[in-house]
Amino acid sequence: MIDAPVGLRIRAFEADRDIPELVRVINAENEADNVQERDNEAEWRAHTAHVSEQFDPSRDLAVAEVEGRVVAVAGQDWVDTRDGAYREHRLWGCVEPGFRRRGIGAAMLRDNERRAAELAATHDTPRPHTYAGWASDGRPGSRLLDASGYELVRWFFDMVRPDLDELPEPTPLPDGLELRPITPDLHQVVWLGNREAFRDHWGGADESEAAMRRFFQAPGRDPSLWLVAFDGEEVAAGVFNGIYPEQDAALGIKRGWLDSVFTRRRWRRRGLARALILRSLVLLKERGMTSAALGVDADNQSGALGLYESAGFSVHDRFTAWRKPMGEAST
Repeated sequence: MIDAPVGLRIRAFEADRDIPELVRVINAENEADNVQERDNEAEWRAHTAHVSEQFDPSRDLAVAEVEGRVVAVAGQDWVDTRDGAYREHRLWGCVEPGFRRRGIGAAMLRDNERRAAELAATHDTPRPHTYAGWASDGRPGSRLLDASGYELVRWFFDMVRPDLDELPEPTPLPDGLELRPITPDLHQVVWLGNREAFRDHWGGADESEAAMRRFFQAPGRDPSLWLVAFDGEEVAAGVFNGIYPEQDAALGIKRGWLDSVFTRRRWRRRGLARALILRSLVLLKERGMTSAALGVDADNQSGALGLYESAGFSVHDRFTAWRKPMGEAST
């Protein structure tokens, strides 16, 4: 049993009844912490519709109630890190701001760790298991992980280009490469090209078929916004752009996102990423956006940070990745 504040009930997630409350709590925390991201119910219904070995919502999500009111949510999934070092159980949680400082976040973290440890005990892998966390820098989530024995291992930035005025002229694509519309018959090859491009980057990802379906069936996913360069039949590089009207309306902005910028190894160091980024900014402006944003690993070895700065982006917010060896439960 997990010690919890008096009156707090932690229970398993039930999609039909809990998705609206989960979204409400996540968005309330983001608003209180000035994180410029907002979730919506349709996205979560799509996300929880596809079960994989690495993510099963009935097993991996939980909610906490006080007198029948959902006041906190938590979740997890697991990945094998690309460097072969760990099987990483990635934990997250949110607490409704009005219920902070009551020990609820700590109780949810302990419950999340308990469930991750129970799952890890069923796995057959030579990799050591580790807990992992992700939080916005300087906010309550980071402070909780720090106080619970987690070690900060990586910084990530959200970068924003505050306007789309006077955009640089897009550079030509390298010889032999061409952009193609991403029709459903190309979904799998584009997905696999994107996943392969990130295999020498830090961290890990769910590359299952369920994860691919979850990705493409997310509401608002619009491949007409994507710029993907092909070399013959092979995907060389791409930018998955996104526009999120509900989020923009909640924040009072018109901001397009360069959700994933990737170049496969054979095609790097040829100016391809820059060419696609500059074209993406033009595309987002044509779709009515007035600013653009993206996320980046602060320690990215490919020089991504400098590339984005050269395209007019600057650091807007910081996020932190944390780890703790499994077996070191939070107290």
